[in-house]
Amino acid sequence: MDSARFLLLLSLGLVSMLLYDAWQRDYGPAARPPAAAASGPSAGDLPAAPAAGIDEVPAMPDTPPVTAAPAAGREQKDRSSDYIEVWTDALRLRVNKAGGAIEYAELLRYPLSLERAAPVVLLDNSDALVHVIQTGLLGHAAPNHQDRFTSAAEEYRIGEADELRVPMQWRGGDGVTVDKIFTLRRGSYLIDIDYRIQNRSDQPWVAGSYAQIKRSAARGGYKFIYTYTGAVISSPEDRYSKIDFDDIAEGMPPATITNGWAAMLQHYFVSAIIPADPDSAYTFSTQALPHERYLIRAVSPLRQVEAGADGHLQSRVYAGPKLQKQLAAAAEGLELTVDYGVLFFIAKPLFWCLERFHALTGNWGWAIILVTMALKLLFFPLSAAGYRSMANMRRVQPRMMALKERYKDDRGGLNQAMMKLYKEERINPFGGCLPILVQIPVFIALYWVLLESVELRQADFMLWLADLSSPDPYWVLPIVMGATMLIQQKLNPAPMDPVQAKVLMIMPFAFTIFFGFFPSGLVLYWVVNNILSIAQQWQITRGLEKAGLGGGKK
Repeated sequence: MDSARFLLLLSLGLVSMLLYDAWQRDYGPAARPPAAAASGPSAGDLPAAPAAGIDEVPAMPDTPPVTAAPAAGREQKDRSSDYIEVWTDALRLRVNKAGGAIEYAELLRYPLSLERAAPVVLLDNSDALVHVIQTGLLGHAAPNHQDRFTSAAEEYRIGEADELRVPMQWRGGDGVTVDKIFTLRRGSYLIDIDYRIQNRSDQPWVAGSYAQIKRSAARGGYKFIYTYTGAVISSPEDRYSKIDFDDIAEGMPPATITNGWAAMLQHYFVSAIIPADPDSAYTFSTQALPHERYLIRAVSPLRQVEAGADGHLQSRVYAGPKLQKQLAAAAEGLELTVDYGVLFFIAKPLFWCLERFHALTGNWGWAIILVTMALKLLFFPLSAAGYRSMANMRRVQPRMMALKERYKDDRGGLNQAMMKLYKEERINPFGGCLPILVQIPVFIALYWVLLESVELRQADFMLWLADLSSPDPYWVLPIVMGATMLIQQKLNPAPMDPVQAKVLMIMPFAFTIFFGFFPSGLVLYWVVNNILSIAQQWQITRGLEKAGLGGGKK
């Protein structure tokens, strides 16, 4: 097999790997969470509470849906008595007084697109999207996510403060009072929920806290680029166990997990349930609901408050972008929701380098260029060896063509003569493939960094490149990339097989079309890499030709 054929197979392998990786993310087998432990509290250990206390089905049918995006300049106040508006610098929430469910969340720092300045709506309870976070207590004389709370105000704003507290209160008929307090912080998407219980009855009070995320199935047609939408459960044994909606529909046993979490994922954004005490065993479970809705929940261990005493329970939830630093600080392994795939060990250092260069330049495009230059410098010796090998192949190509003519009817003799020529000239016929071979894992890793990192979402570079996470709208970069591929082919020895030569000539045009659908940041990397490769290869080839050696025998 010659180097030209190897390059063809390598290119096909690159395309196949990208397609297979995308298919695996959406349709591959999902890992199963660990089975429930034989001991430890679970939902079934709770005192005999009504099924509606945690079963979501009867939770909200009698509440009209909230529209996803109110008309400009007109806030929806027609049901203000049912909802509390909560504003921070990063979030706008709508909390239902029925149980304190978070039924609406706008991410104020993340516009829908460059053309639409309206914020991304992550949580909603509308016909278009059902994605809500419900929290409550499960036990006797304990408010669940259906029970009515009261609030001293209809709206809370963080203003200039660093922290915002939103108190709600529920009074039971038997002397039990529960204050449910939401705590939000400036610049954060983590929400602490504190239940303060006053037991003024003559009996001990026993209950556990729970949090659950309900979401409708993802809708939408075919997209060239796939990203995972579904559930994840994390445990110390498996920090990132994907559970897609089909798995939930098939039914899964509950699992008792210490130091775990659960989440609903979508592209760039995540809603998550984080146990307040990572050292306690929580019961995690999933449930399929009518109308293609799916639920994932976590139930805490039981807590007892003696008669006449006070106590408290806590929950934590996250609703926002996949910001890796905030996720890592919120729970162990939560940053894995930024899914870089099997090449995460390359993608994570790449993202780290991109962050550092972005801190220096303030521009993600220049950060990509600097990372490309750093990688080129790192692999310089390997690339140089490859380009010397190509220069040698080009130097002896007339002799190779003569051998082909001499042994045109003797394939075995031709192969032996070629191997002898390679040995005499000390040429590695596959040496020229090494630069491309090294680039492939880096290319795929960078592909997922650009696709998964919300930090690069809608990141502009210069001129017409307003969003490095989206394809080049004018196809300038793909065309430049195709041109650089043609130039590289001119610097390389032409294949002796005319069929391979024609296929190689088609490749730049095929890759131009293929890369036209890739994130422009990725194409920027490939263009810069090609330009640096051309400069390096030209310099090496010119130097060898001037010396009249070609790296062969002296």
